[in-house]
Amino acid sequence: MKALTYHGPGRRTWGDVPNPVVRDPEDAVVRVDAVTICGTDLHILKGDVPEVTQGRILGHEAVGTVTETGPGVRTVTAGDRVLVSCISACGRCAYCRGASYGQCTGGGGWILGHLIDGCQAEYVRTPFADTSLYRLPEGVGDEDALLLADILPTSYEVGVRNGRVGPGDTVVIVGAGPIGLAAILTARLYSPSRVLAVDLARSRLDAAKRFGADAVLTAAEVTPESARPLSADGLGVDVAIEAVGVPETFELCTRLVRPGGRVANVGVHGRSAVLHLEDLWARNVTITTGLVDTNSTPLLLDLLAAGRLDVAGLVTHRFGLDEMQDAYDVFADAAETGALKVALFRT
Repeated sequence: MKALTYHGPGRRTWGDVPNPVVRDPEDAVVRVDAVTICGTDLHILKGDVPEVTQGRILGHEAVGTVTETGPGVRTVTAGDRVLVSCISACGRCAYCRGASYGQCTGGGGWILGHLIDGCQAEYVRTPFADTSLYRLPEGVGDEDALLLADILPTSYEVGVRNGRVGPGDTVVIVGAGPIGLAAILTARLYSPSRVLAVDLARSRLDAAKRFGADAVLTAAEVTPESARPLSADGLGVDVAIEAVGVPETFELCTRLVRPGGRVANVGVHGRSAVLHLEDLWARNVTITTGLVDTNSTPLLLDLLAAGRLDVAGLVTHRFGLDEMQDAYDVFADAAETGALKVALFRT
């Protein structure tokens, strides 16, 4: 089969590799019908994730059709359309029993495209199929379902839910890329009074308006003084969601939040950020971090099937699966191409 393979920092190939096979009784093999590229894949290609070894097939977000299952798989069968989640769950360890699948100690967690071969390929082996694949409801298309493999549950769980967004809250989302836009969508499920978006790029702020932001600010415009009047009492926002992953945006979130407010960090940080406890210690500010668990995936699938979650517009560029290299180039140059999410389909 064909697959996108990592060969060290800055080097990737699209070429022939062996087909995956069932290795363990709980495995399934899935034919990839649609797949996407994540910002984390770009970090891997820069050499930022040293656990990824040369020869690894990348990718952790896909929709496909089960072609084979091991003898221990009970809930999916050959022919089922499934969502391949970015997180695998053994279902038995203490973390999985508490629905913290991202912290699985039984061989799961974030493993696809990281510790084992991923799904930017024509086929993928998926461990723990019963607890890591999700059968797709009738009427849910591949492209829409693809967005529930990672960015929707990540934004919802690590941003909106950790930030405890509630009715009447004022919410600022710093970073209007795919994760930030998904945070706008899922924050709206809780009826906040205002949602603000901050980004460097005007095109992404325009997208934030389309996805439901009430106000947008460029990074050059935003200061605590400029954002605080947008809350009802001028004290700052109730919830600040960090969706970039650089020190400056994290520190900005801690300055924008009101006393008693919440900062939910979603971005992946590669550098140290300063925690200004000299300012924060007396303000009762809660700061959360997290890796997605995907325990919200069934709920989000139900909302998608019921028409209560409109993800149209998050995918901006579409390719055939054999155009993987072109898709990477477009996604990596998002400032120039305007790419949010790219989707690749079996043709």
